[in-house]
Amino acid sequence: MKQYLDLLQHIVDHGEHKGDRTGTGTLSVFGYQMRFNLADGFPLVTTKKVFFHSVVYELLWFLKGETNIYNGLNPHTKIWDNWADDEGNLGPIYGYQWRFWEKFSFDEESQTYKKSHIDQIKELITQIKENPDSRRLIVNAWNVADIDRMALPPCHTFFQFYVVNGRLDCQLYQRSADVAIGVPFNIASYALLLHMIANECGLTPGHFVHTFGDAHIYTNHLDGVKEQLSREPDELPSIEIADKSIFDIEFDDIVLHNYNPQPFIKLPIAV
Repeated sequence: MKQYLDLLQHIVDHGEHKGDRTGTGTLSVFGYQMRFNLADGFPLVTTKKVFFHSVVYELLWFLKGETNIYNGLNPHTKIWDNWADDEGNLGPIYGYQWRFWEKFSFDEESQTYKKSHIDQIKELITQIKENPDSRRLIVNAWNVADIDRMALPPCHTFFQFYVVNGRLDCQLYQRSADVAIGVPFNIASYALLLHMIANECGLTPGHFVHTFGDAHIYTNHLDGVKEQLSREPDELPSIEIADKSIFDIEFDDIVLHNYNPQPFIKLPIAV
C-alpha cells in the first residue's frame, strides 16, 4: 500500500491549510489519483489495523438499500452514529440512491406524476453483462434534489466500471476525503465491491482507480499520520467470496486471508 503512504506524504509536504465544515482545520490538496491492481492482493492498509468487518457490514448495508443504522447494519458498527437521528435515520444516503433512485413520470390518464424507483446496481450489472463496451456503466450517489434530506451528503459520489479483455476495472470519484481515517476504509470497500461485481458478471477483478477532489488530513491527525509514515507496508492480504449472487451475499460469505497489520492508530473523528 505504498500508494496510500505516498498520498499521506504528498499532503504533508504540499497540503495547504484550509478551514472546513467541522471547524477542526485541515491540510488539503485538490486533485489526486491512486491506482491499485487487484492481482497484487487485496488493498487493505497494513501500516495500521483497519477493521475489515466494518467495511463488509457497511457495504452489504448499502447494497440492501438501507438508510437506518438499526436496519441491516448488523452487528451495529457505530460508523454512522454521529449523523443518525434519534430513531437511527440518515435520510436518502448511499444505499437509497444506489438501489431506489427516485423517478417521477407523468401519467397521461390521471394527469398526475407517479413516483417509481431506479435500481442502479441491478441496471449496472445488466449493462455489464449485455453491453460491456458501454461508457455508461455508472452509479451516482450525488442526487442534487435529495442533498438537503441527507444526514451527510455523499463523500464518495460517483463510480464507473470499465470492461476489457475479460477484466473489470472501477474508478471512484470522491469529492471529499478524510485521508487518515476514511480513505483506507473507502479503498477496501470499493475494492470489495469490484470483486463482488466481477464475480457476479463472470469477469476478472482488475484495477481500482481512486480519484479525489478535496483530499485532506485533519490537523489533529498529523501526529498519527507521522507515526504511520514511519512504518513499512507489509504483504497484502487476499479475499475469498462465496459463489453467490451479489444480492444474496452475507457477512460470512466474505473471508479475508493473511491480513497482518501493524498496531491500530486511534484518531478522533471530525463530525
